[in-house]
Amino acid sequence: MNYALHEVLEVHEMAAFKTTCLTKSKTMKALVSDQKLKDIMQQDIDVSTRQLQEFTSILSNARH
Repeated sequence: MNYALHEVLEVHEMAAFKTTCLTKSKTMKALVSDQKLKDIMQQDIDVSTRQLQEFTSILSNARH
């Protein structure tokens, strides 16, 4: 699919942000003792991982 350069750059920017969020959630989860908070953080990890996979798919299919 053909994307404009600014669209590809925006996906890159979102992927970089989600990578930072994922790293933070994974790191902080190890320090949390409350199980409910751990569960919320795990949900965030799962969602962020799926989103990064989608971004990767979009970027690998982008022709610029």
